[in-house]
Amino acid sequence: MVVIRLSRGGSKKRPFYHVTVADRREARDGSFIDRLGFFNPVARGQEERLRIDVEKVEGWVAKGAQLSPRVKKLMKEYQAGTEAAAA
Repeated sequence: MVVIRLSRGGSKKRPFYHVTVADRREARDGSFIDRLGFFNPVARGQEERLRIDVEKVEGWVAKGAQLSPRVKKLMKEYQAGTEAAAA
């Protein structure tokens, strides 16, 4: 099964996550199929906290990929933020 989930990067005490498409059996930070965006939980000031390519996510979901619970929450947050910025 293909899943859209976060893979951790960054350094000690400074996490940084990539939103990736990977086979469920692969390790969290192992090989991936596609990279769809990023999440920086410790962003400050003008740093971008979250970016997700929504069209790519929808394409992968149409092909049968499952979203992890955390990525579902981040998608809602990102879409709410882009709608607020557009209004």
